[in-house]
Amino acid sequence: MNILTQANVNPDKKIGELTEEEVAKIRSIMTSEHKVEGALRSEVQQNIKRLMDIGAYRGLRHRRGLPVRGQRTRTNSRTRKGKRKTVAGKKKTPAKK
Repeated sequence: MNILTQANVNPDKKIGELTEEEVAKIRSIMTSEHKVEGALRSEVQQNIKRLMDIGAYRGLRHRRGLPVRGQRTRTNSRTRKGKRKTVAGKKKTPAKK
């Protein structure tokens, strides 16, 4: 909404109805005032690296590949942990007579 008012574009217009000049205005405002694409990705990666370097709890969770925001890990969290690593169960010892 803020970007549209700066570009003098009617917020009720649909995307298909915008002219090339309006799209160019919106794009120029976005790139000049906001971080997008590669710059935003690199900033996020730098923030994560900083957390890891200073030894913060969140940085340790990133380093270990575990959930960072307090989710449980006993079940779920497969996205962060990756594919299941099967651990063999205990072998039963034969009963003595």
